[in-house]
Amino acid sequence: QVQLVESGGGLVQPGGSLRLSCAASGSIDSIYAMAWYRRAPGKQRELVATLIRGGRMDYVDSVRDRFTISRDWNTVYLQMNSLKFEDTAVYYCNAATSAVQYWGQGTQVTVSS
Repeated sequence: QVQLVESGGGLVQPGGSLRLSCAASGSIDSIYAMAWYRRAPGKQRELVATLIRGGRMDYVDSVRDRFTISRDWNTVYLQMNSLKFEDTAVYYCNAATSAVQYWGQGTQVTVSS
């Protein structure tokens, strides 16, 4: 079992920055990939960034060069810079093991002037 707790969402102006955190507990050694997803109002859930064991990272094109995913032992971060209105969404942390995926509760990010 893996438990995920997210933090760091909030309200920010366009062009601003936020850093999301996701603290994992439980069977951390079983995790081979961690990721951030988001769901904007009226849209389907979207994979934003992935970090695979060994260091490989991948991003959706719309956030490449603005967002950075990183991991420090049991915590995965999403540094979000140059935020845009369209980045407004609930952001979810995801941890994948060989058998199952785990999800955090979500944290709201609102980009508004």
